[in-house]
Amino acid sequence: MAEPIEWKVKQAAPVEPDAHEALERLLQSLHEHGVLRFANDVVCSQTKIAEVLVDGLSREGALNAVQNIAALLIALSRIPPDRFYKLASAFAAAVDAMSGPHGREQPGEQHDAAAPGVRGVYRMLHDDDLWRALGPLAEAVKTFAERLDRDIPNPISDFSGKQGGT
Repeated sequence: MAEPIEWKVKQAAPVEPDAHEALERLLQSLHEHGVLRFANDVVCSQTKIAEVLVDGLSREGALNAVQNIAALLIALSRIPPDRFYKLASAFAAAVDAMSGPHGREQPGEQHDAAAPGVRGVYRMLHDDDLWRALGPLAEAVKTFAERLDRDIPNPISDFSGKQGGT
């Protein structure tokens, strides 16, 4: 009977480094670029960093900024994304329209439009499209002015409808 032939397959040269070699290379790169030193300094001085952060955030200006950002986020959360997109795109189109004829005015180019005169103003008063466009704008200005007159002691309570402190 024949004996089995022992044949071992030679391993091919590694195409990519194994995990240990990759980790060593990453560690060396972090060391060469100062990331390890920075991380070590952060860990060693965590109480000092915490003190600086707490001191900076406890100032009135920082507190105001945080509260203002929170109020802005609360207001934005009330607007559905499709309405906000319409508002943002309408705003961008309005800015383009204000910058010249069809939004193509080049820097340094002046837009010399003649004043409409009395007849032009009279025609504008009878322009139905203009009045349809000005209606929502007038309503928005009226609502804006009404909201400016309201005193809001606690913005979170105003948003949620709940009374704070009780």
